[in-house]
Amino acid sequence: MNKDSAVIQGAFLLADKLCLPSSLSSIQKADWSRVGHPVLEAVREICGQHDHPTTASDSWTKKVVCVVWLKLLCRETGEDVEMGWRENPFFPLQNGLPEVNHVVLLEVVKSMAAAQTFANFLLCLPQSQICTQLEKLVQHVSSSPTREEDVRLFLEVWWELWKGRDEQKAGGEDSIETKFARQFARLSSTSSSLSAQAAKRLKLDPLNVPASSPTTDILYILLHALKDIKDHISTTDHGLQALSISLDALYTSFLIEQAVVLSPKEKMHILSKVVSIREKNEEKLSPELIWEAQRDLLASHAPSQFQPSRMTLREALKIITELVQFWQNSGLLKACDSTSPSYSAFKLEQSVQRVLTALQRVTEMADQEAEKNILRGLLESLAFPAIESTPEVTARVTSIIISHRLDDYQNFAVLFAGEKSWAACDELWMDCLEKNRVAFQQCDTLIKLTSTLMSKLHSQSMSVSQCRKLMKVITDIFSALSLEDKNKALAAMLRLSSRGFFGCSVPSAVTDGFEQELNMAFNCIIQGGGGASASVSQGNLNTAVSLVARVAFQNPEAALRSCCHSAVFNKGAFSLMAKILQQLPGLRGQKEIKEEAQSDEEEEEEEESIDEGKDALNGSGLLCRCLQEIIKTKSLSANEKEQFLKCLGLLMMPVMTVEGEERRQSFLPPQEVVNNFVLPNLSTVGHSSFDIELSLQLLHTALSVDIQEPDSCPHWVLDCSPFPLLYILAQLHSQTLRCWEQTAEGTVYHLSMDTKELLLSVLTMLGQVVGAEVAAAPSSWSRALFWLYNKMEELDWTVRFHLKPVWGDHFKNEVPSSLLTVCNLPEQEWSGLDLPQYGQGTGLLAWMECCSISDSLQSTMLSCLSLDKRRLDHVNMFSKGLLVALTQTLPWCSVSQWTRLMRVLRELIASGCLHVPFSLEYVDYLPLLDLRRFSCDLRLSVLLLRVLQLLCGSSCSHWLSVDGWAHVGRLYALAVREMMNSVRAKLPLPSSGALTASPKTPASKGSNPVCTSGASPKMSKDSLEDCKLAEGSPLQSKDSHMEEEEEEEEEVEAVVAAAAVPSQEVLFVLSQLFCHVQHIQVMMPGGQCEPLFLSSLEILSHYEAIMAAFPDSSSVLESDNTRHFFSTITDNLENQEMKAVLQQKIAQLVSSAA
Repeated sequence: MNKDSAVIQGAFLLADKLCLPSSLSSIQKADWSRVGHPVLEAVREICGQHDHPTTASDSWTKKVVCVVWLKLLCRETGEDVEMGWRENPFFPLQNGLPEVNHVVLLEVVKSMAAAQTFANFLLCLPQSQICTQLEKLVQHVSSSPTREEDVRLFLEVWWELWKGRDEQKAGGEDSIETKFARQFARLSSTSSSLSAQAAKRLKLDPLNVPASSPTTDILYILLHALKDIKDHISTTDHGLQALSISLDALYTSFLIEQAVVLSPKEKMHILSKVVSIREKNEEKLSPELIWEAQRDLLASHAPSQFQPSRMTLREALKIITELVQFWQNSGLLKACDSTSPSYSAFKLEQSVQRVLTALQRVTEMADQEAEKNILRGLLESLAFPAIESTPEVTARVTSIIISHRLDDYQNFAVLFAGEKSWAACDELWMDCLEKNRVAFQQCDTLIKLTSTLMSKLHSQSMSVSQCRKLMKVITDIFSALSLEDKNKALAAMLRLSSRGFFGCSVPSAVTDGFEQELNMAFNCIIQGGGGASASVSQGNLNTAVSLVARVAFQNPEAALRSCCHSAVFNKGAFSLMAKILQQLPGLRGQKEIKEEAQSDEEEEEEEESIDEGKDALNGSGLLCRCLQEIIKTKSLSANEKEQFLKCLGLLMMPVMTVEGEERRQSFLPPQEVVNNFVLPNLSTVGHSSFDIELSLQLLHTALSVDIQEPDSCPHWVLDCSPFPLLYILAQLHSQTLRCWEQTAEGTVYHLSMDTKELLLSVLTMLGQVVGAEVAAAPSSWSRALFWLYNKMEELDWTVRFHLKPVWGDHFKNEVPSSLLTVCNLPEQEWSGLDLPQYGQGTGLLAWMECCSISDSLQSTMLSCLSLDKRRLDHVNMFSKGLLVALTQTLPWCSVSQWTRLMRVLRELIASGCLHVPFSLEYVDYLPLLDLRRFSCDLRLSVLLLRVLQLLCGSSCSHWLSVDGWAHVGRLYALAVREMMNSVRAKLPLPSSGALTASPKTPASKGSNPVCTSGASPKMSKDSLEDCKLAEGSPLQSKDSHMEEEEEEEEEVEAVVAAAAVPSQEVLFVLSQLFCHVQHIQVMMPGGQCEPLFLSSLEILSHYEAIMAAFPDSSSVLESDNTRHFFSTITDNLENQEMKAVLQQKIAQLVSSAA
C-alpha cells in the first residue's frame, strides 16, 4: 500500500472518529457536513502533489467512490475476508476503511462532485441493479434535509446516465470501472446464494414476501422522483436544467425511433453558441468543454438506452405538464435575461424546440391529444434570450475539434475548409490547417480547401505569400492521399476548373513556383524512365504517377498538356505517359462521374468556377483538346505521328483502374477519339492540318479496341454519326480508284495506295459493326440505310460491295451490265447497271474488279464464270480479254487486291481456263528438264511479262504518273516474291549441317557423262536391281551376295533421291524469272524501280544458294554461260549503280564443281 492510500484511509478513520458516539456505518445525511471534510481535504492533497492534477483527481475520485461502494456491498453481503483478500484487487485500500452506509457513499459522491463517476459505475451494472441503486439515490435525495446540492446530484446523475458511458475515459479491461463491475457481480452472486439458503432455512410465509418486485423502468423512477422533489428546486438554473432533462428524456424515450442526424453545420451552430455562453460566464474554452457539449448534443438526439417498460407516454406528458405549470407559477422559468444567458436556458430552448417539432410530427397520439395540446401551449409560451456567435468563435471551436480529434472531426474539417468567413481569421485558420493535415486528407475536405484558395486568389486583398503557403499545404495533403482518393480529388478538381488553382488571372509570383515544379516533375520522369530503351519498374511508375497527379491537381490542363507533349515529342515516352494516365482515371473528366450536391450557401464565385469546369469537360474533353493544340500548332514528323498514334491506341485500351472493379474502362473512350480526331478531319479533307492517313489509322485503332460493352448496350460507334462516316470513307475510297488520274486542273489525287489499303480495312470493319447493329434493329435504321444507299449512286459502283454487311439482304448487287455477259449470276440477287465507261467488251474488266474486292465475291465470280473450256476459241478469246483486263486493273490495285488477283490467275491457269503459251525467249536450246511442276509459276511469270509489255507500250505508258509506275513496280515485285516462295517450297534448301556434308550426286555405272547437263530420266528401283543381278558373278558367296545387295540398295536410294531433287529445274525457272524481271525493269519508264532491283538480287541470291547446296546442278561450263548471259541481260539497265551491284552478284555464280 502506498502513501496516498494511507492518507485516504486515515481520512476516513478520522471521519469515523468524528462521528462518535455514532459511526460512518450509521451516520445520517445531516451529519456528513460535520465529519466529511477530512476525506475531501485528503483527496485534494493527493491530487495537488501530482504533475497532472486533473488526471490524478479523476483517478482518485474514481478510486475513492469505487472502494467506498465495494466496502458498503461487502458489509451488506457479509463477504468473507479471506475471499476478499484473494478476489478483490482493491482489498488493501478497502480493508483499511471503516464500515460505511449509503449515506457516506452518496455524500462522498456529492461532496466530490463525482456524479459522472457514479453514473459511469452505474452503467457497468445490469438494469435491475441500476434501478435498485437509483431508488436508494432518490431515497437519499428526498430525505431531510433536501438541499440544492441534492437536487444537482440527482439531475447530474440522471443526465450522465442518459449520455451513456464516456468511451474516451472508460478504459479497457484493466480500468477501474471494469474491475468494479466484476466485484459487484461477484458480491451480488454471493448475496443471492446466501439469500436463497436463508429463505429455505426460515421457510418464509408467502404473505411476508413484498407484494410487488422493484421496477426496472428507469424513466419511471426518475420522473416520479423529480415530481416528488419539485418543491425543493428553488433556483432558476436548476429549474431550467430539470425541465430540459425531463423533456429530453421524453423526446428520446417516446418521440424518436432512431438517432436524429445533424449536419456538421447544425452541430457547429449549436456548439459555437454553447461556447459563447460559457465564455461569457468566465469559463475557459477547452477540448473538455467542447467534448461535454458534444456528448450533451448526442444524448439529446439519440434514442435512450433505457426504454420505458412501465411508464406510458400519457403519464410522462402528464408529469412534465404538471412540472412546467408548477415551475412557471413559481417563476423559475423566466429565462429572458439577455444580458447573461445561461447554458441551462440555452439547453432548455433546444429541448423545447425538439419536443414541439416532434409533437407536431407524431400523429399516433389521438388518445393523448389533450395532454399534448396542454404541454405544447405551455412550452410555446416560454421565452428565451437571443444568443449570437461570431465567426471567430466558431473557427476556434472547429479548430479545437479538429486538433484534438473530437467526435465527427472529419466532417468538421470539411466545414472548416469551406467556410470562407473563417478563412479570414488568417493565423488561426492557417495554423490549424498546417498542424492537422491528416485530418484534411479526404476528397470533400480537399475540394473545399481548393475552393477557398481559389476565392482568395480571386479577391483583391490577396496575400501572395499566404496563397503560396496555402497552395503548398493543399498540395501536400493531396499527395498524402491514396491513389483511389487522388483520382476522386482530380475528378472533383476538373469539375471546379480545368485550370485548377489558376482558373482566373493569377499573379506571376504565384504561378512561377508551379511552372518550376511542373518542368522538374516531367524532367525527372523522362530522365528516370521515359526513354525508349528504359523498362519502367512498378516503383518508378508509382513515383511518376504521384508526380503527375500532384501537378495535375494544381493545374489539370497544364499537366495534361505536358503529358501530351512528352508522349509525342520524347522518343519512346508515349508508353510511360499512357501508363501514367491510365493510373489517373480522375483526369478523364467523364460525364458519368457524379457530381456532389452543392449546398445552398455556396458562394457565387465557386458556382461560376464549377460552371466553367463543366463547359470545359462537356466539349471535346481536356486531353483531346491538349492533343489538338499540339497537332494544330506543330507539324509532326513521321516518328512523332507514330508516337501520337501509339499513345492514343494505349489510352483507348480498357484497363482495370480500380482493383476489384468488374468493368474495365478506357482512359480515352474510342468514340471521343473518333469524334475529335477523325470525323472533323475527314469531313474537311483539304482544309485540315491533320493528314487523312493518320485519321484513318486512328479510326482503325479505335475499331480494333476490344470494349467489353454489355449485350444490351449499343456499340459505341453509334455515337459517332456512323452513316455519314461511312459515306465519307466511301467517298475517299472512290477517289483512290482514280489515284493516278489527273483532274482538269492538273492535280493528282494524293491518296497513296497504302492509304487505300488502310481505307479498305477501315471501311470493312466499320461496315461489319454498323451492319450488326442494323441487323439487330432494321426498322430503326431503315431511313439511314436508304439515305446511305442512295448516296452511293454518285460513287464508283465497286464501293457498294465493301458495305455489303450494312446492306444485308435489303438490296440487290448492282454491277455493270457487261459483267452479266461473262458471268451467270442469278437475277434474284444481281442486277445490271448501264454505265458509260463499261461498254461492250468490258465484262472481263468488271469481272476482274469484282474478284479483287473480297474473297467471298472472288469465289462467286470464279464459280459463275461463263466459259466453255472445251471450246479452244472460247479459251483463247477469254485469255486475250483477261490479258487486257488485267492490264487495265493492275495499276489501281492495292496490295490485298493484287494478292487476290494473283490467286485468281493461278486458279485460272491450273484449271485450264487461262491459256498462257510459254515461249523460250531466253534460251537457245530446249533443256532436257521436267518443268511440269513449275508450269504454273512459269506461265504466271510470262503472263505478267505480257501485261507489263502492254502497259509499258506506247498506247498505255501515258496512263500513269511517276508514283503510279512506282506502285506498279511494287506490285510486280510482290508477285515475283510470291512466285519465288512457290519455287522455294518445291525445293527447300538443306540445313547448314547438310550443306557442309552434302555428297555429290552419284552417277550410275552405265550412265553417259555427256548427258549430265540434261534432266536425268527417272529409273525404278526394280529395274536397277535387275541390271545388277544380270551383271553379278554366279560364283559369289551368299554373304558377299547379301552385302552386295545392301550396297546396291543404298546406291538405288541415292540415285532415286538425286532424280527426285529438281535442282536443275529450279535453276532454269530462276533464270527465267531473272530475265523477266530485268526485261520489265528496262521497259518501265525511268528504269530505276528499286523493288525490281531488289527482286533481281533476291533471285540471284537464291540461285547461288541452290548451286552451293546442289553442286551437280550446274557444271563449270553451264555456270560460265549463265554468268555471261545474265551479264548481257543486265547491261541494258540505265542505272549504273544498280547495274554494278547486279554484275558483282552475277560474278559470284560459280559452280562448286569448279
